[in-house]
Amino acid sequence: MPVALCFLLAVLVILPLSAATRARDLGVPFDGTPGPLNAITDVPGIEVGHTTLISGEGKQAVRTGVTAVWPRGKQSVTPSFAGWFSLNGNGEMTGTTWIEESGFLTTPVMITNTHSVGLVRDSYIKWQVGRTAVNSPAGEWSLPVVAETWDGFLNDVNGFHVQELDVVKALEGARSGPVAEGNVGGGTGMVCYGFKGGIGTASRVVDNYTVGVLVQCNCGRRPQLTIAGVPVGREIPEGVPYARDYRHSGEDVGSIIIVVATDAPLLPHQLKRLARRASLGLARTGSVSGNGSGDIFIAFSTANAQAGRTSGVVDLAMLPNDGMNHIFEATVQSVEEAIVNALVGAETMTGYDGRKVIALPHDRLQQALGKYNAQQHPTVK
Repeated sequence: MPVALCFLLAVLVILPLSAATRARDLGVPFDGTPGPLNAITDVPGIEVGHTTLISGEGKQAVRTGVTAVWPRGKQSVTPSFAGWFSLNGNGEMTGTTWIEESGFLTTPVMITNTHSVGLVRDSYIKWQVGRTAVNSPAGEWSLPVVAETWDGFLNDVNGFHVQELDVVKALEGARSGPVAEGNVGGGTGMVCYGFKGGIGTASRVVDNYTVGVLVQCNCGRRPQLTIAGVPVGREIPEGVPYARDYRHSGEDVGSIIIVVATDAPLLPHQLKRLARRASLGLARTGSVSGNGSGDIFIAFSTANAQAGRTSGVVDLAMLPNDGMNHIFEATVQSVEEAIVNALVGAETMTGYDGRKVIALPHDRLQQALGKYNAQQHPTVK
């Protein structure tokens, strides 16, 4: 099949994902109250952009991309308080040294494949310099946050297919509103719990605040997968992609990047606490964060818009530590649902060297939930 036709077909597959089936549509029960979109963009000001690259076959299969999350929208350079946490560090998230030191996130959070981190980082800096006055602090230096998971099972990861223009498209194409899930952006070629993985999102509203989460999931082994307490991975054992033709058969060699956002007024040390709680949402889906997994999380707050001032005394608002329990709970719930949304939203993909990864079959998921009396009435679209 000609490359141009392959690309056209890929675009036709990807475009409908923003309206695709989500976990609640299948009757998967979750705790907590989601926001209107059940997405990270329920936190006011946040914008998300994807560039999805799908072309070629065999050894030239391109199945990758870039995702960008803007804390305050692409028109704002206002820093946000942030914190980060590495549950297992077999991965990369640039810019975290400065977040640890300063408590500020000063760029969007970008996610891509493992071997494109440097290109995405440099492309963002070039883009930012080009749109910022040279004498502005934002034009003088930048320490972008770029994270990765490895898509080399389905993607020609050593082909370095992500280019500067792809980064720019994700940055400039970021929007509020519904967020496409599954085989999109940085999650295009990812595998999660032995099913097709990718991008997922969810949110919770609690105590008049919103917590939103976006994940790029590429982690876990099939027998581990647990959804709503049901051992779904054990109920659907067939079609495991690494079973015969890969060197790490049976091992957890994936990763997950989790972005947690909130409009609750939290300071950096509190946001680090929030980032740690993402671990518990991940654990609910069955992960043990194996030695080969890069499980790295970042949390930021869009409150305290004046916190980045460079002179004078800055007055801040802070939620007391004793008032954080509901925010912790909302984070755990949102992470769990975002991961399941990524699995439900993904579609079967054939990629590098003809390797195929099946999507989580919706009917089998519903059967498993029914078997354990865990299914709710599906959401009516």
